[in-house]
Amino acid sequence: MTEKYADGLLNGSVPGEATKQDENVKRGNWGNQIEFVLTSVGYAVGLGNVWRFPYLCYRNGGGAFMFPYFIMLVFCGIPLFFMELSFGQFASQGCLGVWKVSPMFKGIGYGMMVVSTYIGIYYNVVISIAFYYFFSSMTRVLPWTYCNNSWNTYDCIGVLSPPSNNTNASGLQHSAQATLNLSQIVNQTLKRTSPSEEYWRRYVLKLSNDIGNFGEVRLPLLGCLGVSWVVVFLCLIKGVKSSGKVVYFTATFPYVVLTILFVRGITLEGAVDGILYYLMPQWDRILDAKVWGDAASQIFYSLGCAWGGLITMASYNKFHNNCYRDSIIISITNCATSVYAGFVIFSILGFMASNLGVDVSKVADHGPGLAFVAYPEALTLLPISPLWSVLFFFMLILLGLGTQFCLLETLVTAIVDEIGSDWIIRWKTCVTLGVAVVGFLLGIPLTTQAGIYWLLLMDNYAASFSLVIISCIMCVAIMYIYGHRNYFKDIEMMLGFPPPLFFQICWRFCSPVIIFFILIFTVIQYKPINYNDYIYPPWAITLGFLMALSSVICIPGYAFFRIWRSEGVTFLQRLKNATKPSMDWGPALSEHRTGRYTPLRGPSSETNLEVQLLQQEKSKCEELSLVLRGRNGSAHSQDSKV
Repeated sequence: MTEKYADGLLNGSVPGEATKQDENVKRGNWGNQIEFVLTSVGYAVGLGNVWRFPYLCYRNGGGAFMFPYFIMLVFCGIPLFFMELSFGQFASQGCLGVWKVSPMFKGIGYGMMVVSTYIGIYYNVVISIAFYYFFSSMTRVLPWTYCNNSWNTYDCIGVLSPPSNNTNASGLQHSAQATLNLSQIVNQTLKRTSPSEEYWRRYVLKLSNDIGNFGEVRLPLLGCLGVSWVVVFLCLIKGVKSSGKVVYFTATFPYVVLTILFVRGITLEGAVDGILYYLMPQWDRILDAKVWGDAASQIFYSLGCAWGGLITMASYNKFHNNCYRDSIIISITNCATSVYAGFVIFSILGFMASNLGVDVSKVADHGPGLAFVAYPEALTLLPISPLWSVLFFFMLILLGLGTQFCLLETLVTAIVDEIGSDWIIRWKTCVTLGVAVVGFLLGIPLTTQAGIYWLLLMDNYAASFSLVIISCIMCVAIMYIYGHRNYFKDIEMMLGFPPPLFFQICWRFCSPVIIFFILIFTVIQYKPINYNDYIYPPWAITLGFLMALSSVICIPGYAFFRIWRSEGVTFLQRLKNATKPSMDWGPALSEHRTGRYTPLRGPSSETNLEVQLLQQEKSKCEELSLVLRGRNGSAHSQDSKV
């Protein structure tokens, strides 16, 4: 008995409660806690860990960037992560259902859905490009190695010389150019065009000259987009029960590939220079406000806060799961992965800089340019380059799929929870298929010749400052509208202990202030988007702002709607009724609704109780009469004695 009691306390469960009562049979739970942790790690660790974090490091003073980065992790990242996990787990609802806590703020949930929709559309397009490069790497010679292809121009200068038996006239010219001393070429006024860049722009994308010039649909990319959506659907065909099994591979194998690339990278010539550039702190940058702003934004976007995915994933936890422990493990794992990926990236970039005879800062880029231009070119310099290329792009695919699983599950869970009927739960697979088909159709314009322009537009505007606003309003709604004392009691009821004092202070003061700082800094530092030398036209910038506002506008829009529909004569009465928790707010299972969530007994229940007591007394009298009747052998004599 003592051992069972101790186990219950360790797991955060109520002593004496049967384990099976913690299972949400109707909605479903994770198969075990490892599946939830791996899924959350796969969600948080994405493509941004590979290309955005290393870029921010060398742009903001190398090792000096680590200092504000980890401060933002402690005071903003982990507290927000814990808040969203505990919020979804307590109510066992997705990003819409949890706002029974204060119905007026349900627009936050709709805003999260809009953000997840935008990200899910273009994120799968990036995965499809990774699929394309993955399939293209299955050859003896990578197609972006030399400049003797039909899509290359006379400005193309490769690091490696093409095969000597090349008889193509342009190929001979490229060969002659390739034999020039690389340091002389770099010092020339003419800009070098790498074969990987021309392969990316002129062959894979067939890039048009304007965002409005869609051109043709790139059928190879369209086919890979279909493959990526089919993979995502098959992995989510049974909800978290199926995706929880897939993440054992998708969340762990990227670390195997990173380790292989790291071991190979540090053995290359010039790798030490790249790693030193990555780690060497420039302490004069530590007082630069821009460095702190970039550190805060990277923590915020890297952990996936305000996307709705964290709330959704946690909603499938058992009620007494220790999400406090999980939030710390997942957050630290995510940030450690970013740092580890930086070593891998800069060891390869250092080798590439050594071969080109240039500084490390001149061979690195960010975004798709880093993943599909710089890295592929670096891979051509490695022995058995097709093998490393296959491993690298397979890693990118798995990193992308881990995030895409949660994005799609966020939308599906929100729809199913909002309808809430038994038939929608039975047909959840069809809902998943419908969302996948719609996502595929909306992603088709991004596979055209102007697709990369639209992809970057969505990436820079659809999920930028809108996430900051959503997260800030969520903190205010939970801490100051619902009440911090109520929320702390909910967590104590769920975990068996209140949130630590540090998290209480961060939720109420530190995190909202930091989030507000990010928002202000984003506005002050705003610069119009551009792609290399292409400047986006004003109408495209306006469309980008409209995409950003489309998620934020859900919050005041639904708030006014809810106040208008609420009961009350005056505006203040309607406002009060719109902000107080719904009657069904609280734990999903009846056995967990204790304390202030215990259902109240009405008059009808008291009447039924009295009737049951009278019936019990009557039955006892009848039993006593039968016993006495049996002892005296006569019904008549028994009646007279009574």
